Amino acid sequence: MKVTVIDYGIGNVQSIINVLHQVNSVEVLLSDKREDILNADAIILPGVGAFKKAMEELKERNLVDTLKEYAILNKPFLGICLGMQLLFQSSEEFGNTEGLGILEGEVKKFPSNTDDKLPHISWNTLSHQTIAWSKSILKDISNKDDFYFVHSYICIPKSKEIILSTTEYGGVEFCSSVKQDNIYASQFHPEKSAKNGIKVINNFINILREKNE
Repeated sequence: MKVTVIDYGIGNVQSIINVLHQVNSVEVLLSDKREDILNADAIILPGVGAFKKAMEELKERNLVDTLKEYAILNKPFLGICLGMQLLFQSSEEFGNTEGLGILEGEVKKFPSNTDDKLPHISWNTLSHQTIAWSKSILKDISNKDDFYFVHSYICIPKSKEIILSTTEYGGVEFCSSVKQDNIYASQFHPEKSAKNGIKVINNFINILREKNE
């Protein structure tokens, strides 16, 4: 099984690759090449930093159409942190910027009534929404398990039906993970979330295995 981590010059991807290398029977490739992406059994879109800069880098590497094309192949696709935000239609960070539009919704700054400091840099928990976690990247995760967050902007899906989990920070409840068909995404960093995060990555790979059986 081949997993391609999207290389577009944004964020440190080595921690993701290190976790994936712990998973048996998975070939890991870091690439921005169209053929490496479309031929992969699963892809991961990571990211740390600004939405506008990230979209510029994706466009520079001709990755926008490639990622949209991959999304309709019904193969597992995981977005992480900024990679989750990029899946949506737009972000208001540094002015309105068009996203990939794979998921309907927008990215906005934490509401001004947030009681705590921004960015949200902390370990935090997840709360269930309507989607069962048993057949998702959150299988065997409990609402007592902590995950590592670092962000100032939050995703607001158009439909609440794709929200896999929410998290509370500073009196604000926000979407912390989503699932829509083959698309999964988390605002938290599983690759930086110790054993709980490794479990999330393993769940993603197990979803891939089940599709290939």
